[in-house]
Amino acid sequence: MNKLVASADAAVADVKDGATIMVSGFGLCGNPENLIAALHRKGVKDLVLVSNNCGTTDLGLGVLLQARQIRKIVASYVGENKEFERQYLGGELDVELVPQGTLAERIRAGGAGIGGFYTATGVGTQVAEGKETRVIDGREYLLELPLKADFALVYAWKADLWGNLVFRETTRNFGPMMCAAAATTIVEAPNVVAPGEIDPDAVHTPGIYVKRVVKGERYEKWIERRTVQPRAR
Repeated sequence: MNKLVASADAAVADVKDGATIMVSGFGLCGNPENLIAALHRKGVKDLVLVSNNCGTTDLGLGVLLQARQIRKIVASYVGENKEFERQYLGGELDVELVPQGTLAERIRAGGAGIGGFYTATGVGTQVAEGKETRVIDGREYLLELPLKADFALVYAWKADLWGNLVFRETTRNFGPMMCAAAATTIVEAPNVVAPGEIDPDAVHTPGIYVKRVVKGERYEKWIERRTVQPRAR
């Protein structure tokens, strides 16, 4: 039952070239920094990445992109990463853009065993190309299919040794649903406690969805874009 592993490098040791990996985070908020760094050091290639976005040019998942470790990205936003733009326009990167709510629901469907769902989001746009449509109550909907992954790399605020998780504030973005949608979920948390120290009513994700836990350390807590308001005189 003790799911704690010695290091982030040990946690990702079985990730192979070509793996499909979900990574939690919204911008640079809620990134599993230690696991991303370990994946970079491991040097695996041809990864299919499922995440809200791909970090910035130099931070977060952008590090893997710069190292040419990613073959395809399924994401909803790409605006802060110049290398992403360069590789995509140059035909070096396969990109599947998904509306943000649809992305979240496709991941949730993958974890819940749902074979697909209909949504009106994207009807009449490029998002609808090649997809089955259906009219329900006089409105056209698209069939969207679930997303699953070989691995999920997730940041949680607190974890116990059994893998029960607590997320904090906005870092609870895509993490809980990704835990359920991957064959192997690896979680890093700065606070790792003994079983029983998390109130069962406070658990956001039960340990049954988690395979490995890593103690997160030395967080940089990146800021995606800093804005400064002039002081009033």
